Amino acid sequence: MKIEVHSPTIRRKEMDAVLTAMVEDKIGPGERSKLLLQTAKEHLRFDYALALRSPATALHLALKALNLADGDGVLISALSPRYYAQVLADMRLKPLYSDVSFSFPCISREGIEKTIITKPSGIEPRCIVLHHTLGYTPDTAAICSLGIPVIEDISQSYCPLEASLSAQTTASEAAHGVLTILGLEEKDMLTSGGGALLFAMNRKDGSLLRSYSNIPPEYCLPDINAALAAVQFREAARNMARRQEIAQAYTQASLSTKHKRFVSLDGIEYNNYAFPLVLETGMKEVTSYARKKEIIVENAFEQSLAGSGIIDSVLCPASYSLSLRTVLFPLYPRLRSQDAQRVSRLIMTLP
Repeated sequence: MKIEVHSPTIRRKEMDAVLTAMVEDKIGPGERSKLLLQTAKEHLRFDYALALRSPATALHLALKALNLADGDGVLISALSPRYYAQVLADMRLKPLYSDVSFSFPCISREGIEKTIITKPSGIEPRCIVLHHTLGYTPDTAAICSLGIPVIEDISQSYCPLEASLSAQTTASEAAHGVLTILGLEEKDMLTSGGGALLFAMNRKDGSLLRSYSNIPPEYCLPDINAALAAVQFREAARNMARRQEIAQAYTQASLSTKHKRFVSLDGIEYNNYAFPLVLETGMKEVTSYARKKEIIVENAFEQSLAGSGIIDSVLCPASYSLSLRTVLFPLYPRLRSQDAQRVSRLIMTLP
């Protein structure tokens, strides 16, 4: 039996919650969406939040809340999801692409400053969209200290640890205009089957979102999805512990290979959203070898801006290189122990 790269962690609790929502009179946005926001607030401690139908909608409203004008620049990582480019184009905003380093997949303050220096004339950066790529957490406080409003995307880096909450609070206090997107899509750290939360950690930034408190229900998360997401929040610590257990075995196996892992910033524990390796050999050779073992591995950045060809490789060479050489191995809480052992043996014997 093949082992897939991704699998949503849907257990009996999630199923029961969704089935209960389905038999009620109303399945669109309603009371369960309100309950989700209450549950999320207990874990994230935000001031105000919206439960929305997609991360694209969340990004659109976040940019709109910052009152950006046509032609304003928005600085984004070259490894951000490719839907970012579509949202910016629809809003007639200009993307400013920032490169990453070969050892860390998120943009840094230094990289942002270089992008600002080399930007086209006439385009001013009015916002930074900070994507926590593959679950790695950037130095948000340092980036916020630049004084440019920041939208954080923690869809892959959500972590129920107190340290992560403290980091978000510190970042939100570093500059005005810090809004956060937590995607709830199929491959995000938490899932509702589709959707996103858009929230602000303090009252000042919360005021930017309160003007959307009466948005049409077509923008809002349906109760069926909200019911699933609420359980995901409550089960997050359990699921993260399982991720850590699997990742420790993979890490030990990777020590015998020539391929490299990304590093985390000092003092920030990786949430093990995924297990990426930056290959020293070709992508096709590794994927073919894994397929023979009935294990699926995939290009980590195929759906990123750099990986999908939206950005010229010359503009962001490190991101482009990583998009050709970084693979993901199966890692999710429902992965059976015997299957995790199979993946470990695969990693240990990679060509």
